[in-house]
Amino acid sequence: MTTPKSQGTPGHVVPLARQTRLDLDFSIVPETEARRAAAETLGIEAVRKLRFEGTLHPVGARDWHLEARLGATVVQPCVVTLAPVTTRIDTELERRYLADFVEPEGDEAEMPQDDTAEALPERLDLSAVMLEALALALPDYPRAEGAELGEANFAEPGVAPMTDEDARPLAGLAALRDRLRGEDEDDSDA
Repeated sequence: MTTPKSQGTPGHVVPLARQTRLDLDFSIVPETEARRAAAETLGIEAVRKLRFEGTLHPVGARDWHLEARLGATVVQPCVVTLAPVTTRIDTELERRYLADFVEPEGDEAEMPQDDTAEALPERLDLSAVMLEALALALPDYPRAEGAELGEANFAEPGVAPMTDEDARPLAGLAALRDRLRGEDEDDSDA
């Protein structure tokens, strides 16, 4: 049995410890102010559209499984020109909240195989899960169409600047090989 879908608001919190053991459907569609706050939190220009909907399923006596879909339209500055870049994000999200989850300890902890598993919180803030999923889905280096990184060369006055080609350690060997091949072909023609 499922509960009816409800419009979530920022701070949409589900008390998992006291939640009835039924599926819980949710739909969070933040209003303009909440999207503006999300953009500020994420350090981007704008979140034009945002929707987070899915279901929390009870698993066993105490665990929960979240399956959701995040849809968003975001605006970020281009990494080359700083012009606004609009990106559409559509991604599936899965989390498992486990009562017996053990946090890795120590300076060098091994990463668990299952990256969807987390410790069962007493209260699950679905808006925080939505914001985290959006942060992870943002493009790392958004580029405006046609924006290219140019090559910048800097050197002291009177010194030829080093280019990317000069920095390649075997570039000189390739030129030497080509020159030697040319000399071998000249010798064979004689």
